[in-house]
Amino acid sequence: MTQSPSKPVGMRRQPRQARSQERVNRIIDVAEKLFITQGYDATTTNAIASHAQIPIGSLYQFFPDKTAIVQALALRYSKLLHQRLAILNHPEWAELPLSTLVDHLIDISEKFFWEYPGYYEIFMQVQGVIPEVQAIEDAADTELMGDLASLLAQREAGLDQTDYEAIAFVLVKAIGNLMWLSLTQEKPFRQRLIAEMKRFTLSYLQNYLE
Repeated sequence: MTQSPSKPVGMRRQPRQARSQERVNRIIDVAEKLFITQGYDATTTNAIASHAQIPIGSLYQFFPDKTAIVQALALRYSKLLHQRLAILNHPEWAELPLSTLVDHLIDISEKFFWEYPGYYEIFMQVQGVIPEVQAIEDAADTELMGDLASLLAQREAGLDQTDYEAIAFVLVKAIGNLMWLSLTQEKPFRQRLIAEMKRFTLSYLQNYLE
């Protein structure tokens, strides 16, 4: 399994003491709120430090600029999502009916995006502008693809490993992109899109695993 880095590449240093970790968490929490309410471009490191009630020098001990802060935030989001989907590693999931597996997989993903709206709002602001953030997103997708391919292989459908990897790639990218698009829609239509995702995913998997 691909391991996530311990800290974003742009971060100056990793906090070693609980007090320092609390300060870093507060910086990231405040930055998240400001990026959502004011926008990434309009938010300054001075504003982040002020709202976090810490000296600007303390912020710069850990982050050289706000690009490094948004990287840390992106890494936090990817870790949180992976924690939600870590149940893919549980052997009993391989025994679930396909329809139940699909429902759980998509429902967990939808709930995460609903509970962390900043993931979408902030990513849309920096997409294509900060390649490091896209790299974190790509690494998270790769990790999820590996977990999903391993889970599907346990169903012993007689496919090659490359087949499971290809299926996992298609599902992660298709569901991910549809999920992003659904977030821009009004609730009734978003719910319809979620239902369509489940229908598409189940039909696709049934072609290989049943």
